[in-house]
Amino acid sequence: MSLRFHEIAEGRHRILNPLTDDKLDLLGEICRIAPGTRQLDLACGKGELLSRWAADYGAQGVGVDISQVFLSAARARAQELRVADRLAFVEADAATYEATPESFDIVSCIGATWIGGGLKGTLSLMRRHLRQDGIALVGECYWISPPPPEAYETYGMEKDLFTSLAGTNERIEEAGFELLEMVLADPDSWDRYVASQWWTISDWLRDNPADPDAPGMRDFLTQARRSHLEYGRDYLGWGVFVLRPQ
Repeated sequence: MSLRFHEIAEGRHRILNPLTDDKLDLLGEICRIAPGTRQLDLACGKGELLSRWAADYGAQGVGVDISQVFLSAARARAQELRVADRLAFVEADAATYEATPESFDIVSCIGATWIGGGLKGTLSLMRRHLRQDGIALVGECYWISPPPPEAYETYGMEKDLFTSLAGTNERIEEAGFELLEMVLADPDSWDRYVASQWWTISDWLRDNPADPDAPGMRDFLTQARRSHLEYGRDYLGWGVFVLRPQ
């Protein structure tokens, strides 16, 4: 899925993952954020997490993303919540972003572990930015139960890309982290994230029938509906895992 496809499909979203507003708030409570906490959010999307926590807890932060569309929305949201003076949004590749080593209290990557080629690689990228007593927040899919073989083909993913919830913890431990807490999506929050994209894409297709990306977006919409309805709601979970270096 191309970057532009993401920008179109998530055009009406503020939170670019299956976290609902209440679960994003719960995650903030769990993380025990204090005024002045410094956070780095890799692949930050529209910056809702950073802006909300800056407004609610007095945190400071840096968001990194490659999408100018998402970063523009992030800066607007920070202005709306009157926290723009506490946040910086940087257009860069999150996988190669350089900052002072071990300079952040929280490092997050919520649902974009492709930046490190998977969960363990992404945790390695995150760790170099994290203070020794800091916490990492990583969003990742997992299999609720083993899916049928055709599910992998429908999603267009390698069989070992994700694992079970227990297997996810094993990968976390192999990367040198301890699992402290987690906030998991449920079928309703998955629906709000995935199914709400269908209407957004359908409207875009009606408004842009001659766009060169229209055939690809139409195929994506068909595939997105099928994968979620046939397999996603029964087999695919997603959560944010709160971690600390071992």
